[in-house]
Parts: sequence; structure tokens; C-alpha cells
Amino acid sequence: MNAPFDTVADVYDAQFTERRLGRWLRAAVWECLTDWFRPGDRVLDLGCGTGEDAVWLARRGSIVTAVDASSAMLDAARRKAEAVGVADRIEFVLMDLNRVPGTDARISDGGARLQYRTPKPGFGHPTAMFDGALADFGVLNCVRDRRRLAEVLAREIRPGGTFIAVVMGPFCLWEIAWHLLRGRWRTAFRRFRNGTPARIGEGAVAWVEYPSPRRLGTEFAPYFRPVRTMGLGVFLPPTYLDSWVERWPRFFAYLERWERRLRRFPPWAWLGDHYLMVFRRWERP
Repeated sequence: MNAPFDTVADVYDAQFTERRLGRWLRAAVWECLTDWFRPGDRVLDLGCGTGEDAVWLARRGSIVTAVDASSAMLDAARRKAEAVGVADRIEFVLMDLNRVPGTDARISDGGARLQYRTPKPGFGHPTAMFDGALADFGVLNCVRDRRRLAEVLAREIRPGGTFIAVVMGPFCLWEIAWHLLRGRWRTAFRRFRNGTPARIGEGAVAWVEYPSPRRLGTEFAPYFRPVRTMGLGVFLPPTYLDSWVERWPRFFAYLERWERRLRRFPPWAWLGDHYLMVFRRWERP
């Protein structure tokens, strides 16, 4: 069965990654990754998509395991890695995060069973430990049981390691204002509902939920502690309005500069299209 995001694999980069708004948002994420990941770190990229983050990490010297439920996305990611010469630093694993291995298994062990291509020495071994993990741009919004995922990640990430999540929050000022002005009351507040279907590409549907930073922190609390939270897309519009950014680039460049200054301060982390949370793995057993 095809994964929902198979339908957008061929257009994702053109519609988001390569657009001005997409570059600004990802630059903010990469700035954070620079603070927490070092060359030589083993990093788990959950929901890697077309591999933009995995390739960037590999080019900086990280060893990456890139996981996605979409084989089409993994194809695009592999081609991208090969094109820039870092395919030898990335293992691609086909895995649905809603079907992570059981309580006695590991993602790394599961990668050995569900490998997308032959792993290099050291990958897919039950004793492998990652220095950190990343779930970028809404990956966790599509995971139904984040508490269970947190438990699995606790076995994958070394004590003191880092997990960085970029999540669509429940209260996006831009989205609420945009849909209210168009008379779409139900759509304006859709993020407050407890799990909703979302259309992906041509006809595909994915289940999506919008946890708040407080809720996400609670879900990961048994194993991870939050150390930083900041907003993304607070002054900048959601990506489905990126045509505005292309039409008025100077105005939105001005807003982007303000976002860079203020995104780490409350209440902005709660009001953006996304928020970024940095977690540290508890060092206790």
C-alpha cells in the first residue's frame, strides 16, 4: 500500500524546500541543529522526506539514519544524497512511525529488518546508540501514539543526547485570521480538534493532530526534558500562503528579521505555524 506522502514526493521540494519561505524556515531549524549536533554525531532523522535535513547533516560530518514511511520520499532523498556525494554517510530505512517496533525492539534493529538499502557496517545493530534525533516540519503531528514513540526513542538516544522536534501547534494566528476573513469558521479553528484528516496531494489523506508545547513536553517527560522552545512562522505566514512571500519579498524579509529576533521569547512559541522544541535525554537510568 502506498504511503500518503508518496503522492507529493515529486513536487515537495519545488513547492516548499526551494521556495523563499521554505528556505527561511529551514534555515532557522539548521541554526538550531548547529547548536546541538556536532560532526561525527550519529543522528536519527525521523520522517526524513526528500532528505534535505539528512543531507545537510551528512555534509557537516554527521552519520545519519534517515527514516520515512514513503518509499517515494526515500527515493528522492537517496538521489539527493548521491548527487552531492554523501550517500555513504546516510542509511535510508523504510518505516512507518505509527508502527514502530515493540517494547523489546529498537528502531535500529527494525531498520535491519526493514532496510531500504543495504546498511553499512555499524548500522542496524541492536546495540547501536544515537547521539540525537530530529523530527522536522510536522512529523510528530502524524504520529498517533507519541508516548510510545518517546519510549522507543529513549532506547535509541544515548543518555544526555538531544531530540529536536518541529511541530505544527494548535494556535496559528495567521491561519485563524486568514480563514475567519474568508468566513471559514470551522477551518479557522481546526487545530483545536483532537485529530483530523488532512488532504495530502491528489486525494491522499493523513491523520493529523496539533499538540501544544506543554502537551508534547508531558508526552516525552518520562524520558526527555525540554530545554528550549521557539516559534516558527509567527510573523511569517503558513506555507500554503507562500505566494504572498514571493509577491512581496521585501516586506516579508522585514518580518523574517523580526521573527529571528523574537521567536525564542514567549508567547511567540505558542502562536506560530510551527514550534521547535529541544529535548535532552535524561541521564538517569
